[in-house]
Parts: sequence; C-alpha cells; structure tokens
Amino acid sequence: MSPHHLALLITAALLSTLLALGLSLQLGWRRDAARWPHHALYFLTCAGTLLSLGLAWRAGTAAWALLPALLLLLSMPRTRPGRADHWQRALLGAAAFTAGALTAWGP
Repeated sequence: MSPHHLALLITAALLSTLLALGLSLQLGWRRDAARWPHHALYFLTCAGTLLSLGLAWRAGTAAWALLPALLLLLSMPRTRPGRADHWQRALLGAAAFTAGALTAWGP
C-alpha cells in the first residue's frame, strides 16, 4: 500500500469519526466534554486531507479532486454549530472527500 493510499484511508477514518461525534452532538446524545475532541478531530481531518492531497500529487494521481473537500472543511468555522448550515456543510464535505478520494486513489 502506497503512502497516499494509507493517508486517504486514515483521513477517511478520521472523517467518519468526526461525523459520528458531530451527529451525536447534533442529536443531543452527547454534550459533556465532546467539544474539544470534536475540534481535535476536525483539525486532524483537515491536516489529513491536506497530507493526502500532497501525497496524491506526489504520486502523480488526481490530487486536485481533494481540493473541494479541503475547501469545504476549511470553511466550516464560518458556520454555527447546531444550525442547519453546519451539518449540511459537514455532509457536503464528506461527500466531496469520498468523491475526491475515489478519484485520487489511482493505480
């Protein structure tokens, strides 16, 4: 397994965990001490997406496909947690990452 494949898989796992924690917060299942883990996962997901983009570019695959996901992730602080625009942008970012990862996977 190449480094960019590993980075894509790890970032996908981080994003899945981030979405699950965000969903639990949105539905009110967890409110206690979940804010900082959510922010840490957000930072790690952004860093992982950037790393995946760089490694995919270095491997010669379609790294550009991860740019929409990275831009959507980086625009998340412009939304307000608990509001519709926050979870809608999170889901759009996850869809963009999925499409980008499948495109950037390469050979």
